[in-house]
Amino acid sequence: MNIRAYVRADGRIGIRNKVIVLPSVACVNNVAFAIAQRVKGVVNIRHEVGCAQVGDDFRQTYKTLVGIGSNPNVAGVLVLGLGCERVIPQELAHDISKSNKPVECLILQEEGGTTDTISKGIDILSEITQKIQQERQEVTISSLKIAVECGGSDYTSALAANPAIGYAVDKLCDMKAKIVISELIELIGTENFLEKRCQNPEIALKLRKAIERVAEESQKYTRDELEANLIPNNISPGNVRGGITTIEEKSLGAVSKGGYQCPIMGFLSYAEKVPDVEGLYVMDTPSYDIESLTGMVAGGCTLALFSTGLGTPVGNPIVPVIKITGNDKTAARMRTDIDVDVSDVLTKSRSLEEASEKIIKEIIEIASGKPSKSEILNYSDIGINRIGPRL
Repeated sequence: MNIRAYVRADGRIGIRNKVIVLPSVACVNNVAFAIAQRVKGVVNIRHEVGCAQVGDDFRQTYKTLVGIGSNPNVAGVLVLGLGCERVIPQELAHDISKSNKPVECLILQEEGGTTDTISKGIDILSEITQKIQQERQEVTISSLKIAVECGGSDYTSALAANPAIGYAVDKLCDMKAKIVISELIELIGTENFLEKRCQNPEIALKLRKAIERVAEESQKYTRDELEANLIPNNISPGNVRGGITTIEEKSLGAVSKGGYQCPIMGFLSYAEKVPDVEGLYVMDTPSYDIESLTGMVAGGCTLALFSTGLGTPVGNPIVPVIKITGNDKTAARMRTDIDVDVSDVLTKSRSLEEASEKIIKEIIEIASGKPSKSEILNYSDIGINRIGPRL
């Protein structure tokens, strides 16, 4: 199967042709927004980090920012710095430029303040947008790196949307695509199932230790009370009302979106670059959808499949997010947010095989340029996972 996409100078494949303003620190978020707003087609990447960070926390933030700027869906970048932050904007721009795209850097303190910075930023972006114009070319679907996410889960997620995605994932792996699942806490209880699919014992051991780590972390904290009942951590009130009562129950539904046959080729740290070898990868992310999705996008994923039973509007500024639901009520109530409705798996006994074909058809169309619902609505959520104190 083929899609129509952008072939980059470094040989990687993008399915969007974005120009972004990337702040090196949250202090210049409003200036970045003002610049992006004034140049047609430019996207602002708003985040809340970049300073008062040390050690692994700083390194993870830096890696994530480099990954966002280097993503193949991004054709050009203006790095906007304040001038005194922990993330050095010139270094950030340099490392992003290794992906062979136009990258410029602008420092607010050196430009004389907000007004002059906005003016110069507009000029720079106008030049970049002229440089990055290119036509889509036909490439194979194997060029895709796809993030798989779930949020606002209910019983239909486990019975329809996630397994339909899982069937699609197995087919995509057969077509040599690269797939990434995440949210380690939602894999608790599925270790044995996943380990059997790992390419080697080293991957299996890394995965098991990581799942054990998040399980231990979760147990350190008091459980929430909902309607006089204690509920496990990471089971939200919406999950409970939607028919999910234990983390293991949630995990068994969540893990099915990673397919059933596709081999697990690697365990990735947050925002780690996704290899070019086909197969399934597991990334170490929290269960918070926005931070999880951001990590996979920073790792190089160019498209996301997002299952939701209760409904969620989450999107991403550089990657199309395809919303898939197995809940017919959600499909009707949130029709402007849902891309693929597979609720007939439950209401009309449609096969998961048929539902997966519906998903793959949507992937091909959206990868080739059709906007997803989250793109139409201009959702641009970015959340960079923190793993240390704010100093």
